[in-house]
Amino acid sequence: MLQVLRQRPRGWLALAPEIARTRTMSTTFQLDTATSRATPTPQPMRRLTVPKIRQRKKDGVTEQPLVMLTAYTARQAQLLDEHCDLLLVGDSLGQVIYGLPSTIPVTLDMMANHGAAVVRGSYHSVVIVDMPFGSYESSPQQAFESASQLLKISGAAGVKLEGGAAMAETVAFLTQRGIPVMGHVGLTPQAVNVLGGYAARGRSDAEADKIVSDARSLDEAGAFAIVVEGVVEPIAIDVTQAVGCPTIGIGASAQCDGQVLVCEDMLGMFERVPRFVKRYEEMADVISRAAATYAAEVRERSFPGEAQTYQPK
Repeated sequence: MLQVLRQRPRGWLALAPEIARTRTMSTTFQLDTATSRATPTPQPMRRLTVPKIRQRKKDGVTEQPLVMLTAYTARQAQLLDEHCDLLLVGDSLGQVIYGLPSTIPVTLDMMANHGAAVVRGSYHSVVIVDMPFGSYESSPQQAFESASQLLKISGAAGVKLEGGAAMAETVAFLTQRGIPVMGHVGLTPQAVNVLGGYAARGRSDAEADKIVSDARSLDEAGAFAIVVEGVVEPIAIDVTQAVGCPTIGIGASAQCDGQVLVCEDMLGMFERVPRFVKRYEEMADVISRAAATYAAEVRERSFPGEAQTYQPK
């Protein structure tokens, strides 16, 4: 945009087509099919909105559960988009994409860049971006600065943050300023150092009461949905019944208003996964076999063959 505006001697009328093209690129965030190998999702699919997601739960009931998966790249988003209601650009990308030991080292820049890729690759799903550890906890003002940057850079529809009653003020502060917020209670991975691990939550009465209370606080503060992670099933059901917004379970209960999984977990990309994961494919084996076949053909000089090489006319 700046390069276009600097060419003022040409006259504003002459620049109108360039400005229009630039604005289209900066506001739709869709893939440029002239430069991308990916085939875009058909445009007629209209993108869902946060209010539509919130309205799926009526009078405490969600007739059709919400479907959410994590996505980190444009191509991944394209493959998942038509099947999902929401795509979560999770801070789990720390482990899944970057090989980090936890979500703690993930940065705002990482989340913004991957969020932008997922938005570009999708037309239908609501895209939500995780707020990374350290980007929102100190004050509602800090959270607004971080969240507004995430949305500006990525084009996502909203953010997700972890924490219960302690984050209610922040959730209210953001929603009142036009930033949709998805909450997250139960097992909160960013607090793993305090929790001491990834064990399920809600086994004691005190812990169960706190989880339900936390969810109520977020709901009352204006969260449009709440992730309920790693919570014993009866408490996950209690949470779902206690709040007006949809709950999205992960290691919780089928009675939640929706479900989410880390995409790579359900695709079988890792040997070790949490017990709540169902592996729908074994893509690690598929990729390994393909690489092994490729390596063998290269070493025996059968690849590239005639079909993969250019010959003189």
